[in-house]
Amino acid sequence: MLKRLAPLALAALFLPLPLPGAPQGSGDASTREKLTVMLRQFLADAAHGNAAGFETFFADDVIYTRSAGIVTNKAEIMKSVSNSKPTTDPKTTYSAEDVTVHDYGDTAVVAFQLVARTERRDGKFETSNYRNTGTFLRRKGRWQVVAWQSTKMPDASTTK
Repeated sequence: MLKRLAPLALAALFLPLPLPGAPQGSGDASTREKLTVMLRQFLADAAHGNAAGFETFFADDVIYTRSAGIVTNKAEIMKSVSNSKPTTDPKTTYSAEDVTVHDYGDTAVVAFQLVARTERRDGKFETSNYRNTGTFLRRKGRWQVVAWQSTKMPDASTTK
């Protein structure tokens, strides 16, 4: 009896559990979960300068509006990434907080707060916050970003 229960107990360890800050929104929970995992993987790839992560995440026809208001495309994004050297010890880490996913079938909108934490030379950290919204499209069973908007949030010290 115990031998039969062991595989079930092991499987239960790998079931997703709700975590604080877990994605909210409408639609299929598996889509929310897939896109949140994709987003977190992309942020890890971005911290390490992993060009393959950018290639997978963004569709060839992506429209990306940077926080400075500059509109760019995938070719320019890939050129920028290829000019940076990949690293295994990033000075900047990225995390996604307050993730919301709205699932519309083969289209989904993801909104979240991006937190960029950069280690300075003096060992202290600078934190920058951005609100990001991305539109994902599922083509041939594969999700990719077709539109992205990033807005830098004002520093807390300047919003008094």
